[in-house]
Amino acid sequence: MINLSQKTATKIVDAVKDVCGRNINFINMDGFIFASTDESRIGEFHEIGKKVIDTKEIIEVYDESSYHGTKPGVNIPFIYNNEVIAAIGISGMPDDVRQFAVLAQKITLLILREQEIDSLKFGYQNQMRSIIYALLENKSMNQDYLGEFLGKRNLSLTQSYRTIVIKVNSRYNPSNLSLMENEVRQFLKSIPSAMYTFNFPNEYWVIITDQDYLEYNHYLQNFANHFIRILSIGVGNKESINRQYLSYMNASIAVNVASDVDNLVMYDQLTLEIITGNISETISNMYIDKTVAGLKKEDIELLKIYFEHNMSLKETSELLFVHKNTVQYQLKRIEEETGYDPRKFNEAVILYLGIKLMTKIQSL
Repeated sequence: MINLSQKTATKIVDAVKDVCGRNINFINMDGFIFASTDESRIGEFHEIGKKVIDTKEIIEVYDESSYHGTKPGVNIPFIYNNEVIAAIGISGMPDDVRQFAVLAQKITLLILREQEIDSLKFGYQNQMRSIIYALLENKSMNQDYLGEFLGKRNLSLTQSYRTIVIKVNSRYNPSNLSLMENEVRQFLKSIPSAMYTFNFPNEYWVIITDQDYLEYNHYLQNFANHFIRILSIGVGNKESINRQYLSYMNASIAVNVASDVDNLVMYDQLTLEIITGNISETISNMYIDKTVAGLKKEDIELLKIYFEHNMSLKETSELLFVHKNTVQYQLKRIEEETGYDPRKFNEAVILYLGIKLMTKIQSL
């Protein structure tokens, strides 16, 4: 377990208060307030803080008479390196301070990581982080140094690798963020060749051998399915270790076209999405405004089904439980609204791209 000093704990509570303006308590494993922006409370026993640590659950308090040494506020467990190391209490009525939970966790995480990096300045974790950043940012690197690092993991310069980007959705319940990050780290530890680092504020950059990717692809898919709407995962193409900046670029495209329905995307399987993944939000909105922005929700759904089934009137009508003439009428109405006839291939492509971009924007 990480050894927190009084100085580090004080730094954490002061940093959180500077941003949210609320009193913050840092409660140690024994349930005592170890650091607080309200110095008069340091050393007090915090009954709910102790309960949070024991249960690993978030507890909100509305009445200060309910628990010993506890005032109204939100109390959250903080997990670091797979261990509960403290509870963080944010003073105030829960409805008012709940929004600061993610902020408190992120600031605490950053400070502890900073402390860990400092203590391991010449250690393995810092070395791996530096190497990953150099590879993905295409910086020059001493090949003997890189080969020695890979050799310690039974890897080599001659193997093929892939970069994977794992992004935690910003809409995920902020109070559980540290728990989610713990899940990601535990999964990555199960892949023998996985070299990974956290990139603030919500991404993991991972490099694995292509062999491990093929072997563990099924587990990666299950992991993605388990955290649908929470994680987006993009898998880059196969490249040599010194060309991982290309795999990373393609993994970034893949993760940007991931959706709540399909949250694991492999660059190797992308076609048109390669283009849409590189179009900025501003340009996307301009294109949508010129094509499908004026369509009703039912028109969009019709086109999605129509395109998914190769522009077949028969299959579209059967899936929508309507007559083919009704579909024809709706397609004609879409043409009148947009100026593009979805029954003509060259104009249907324009509408298809508009819907793809609209889906991408809605998932951001």
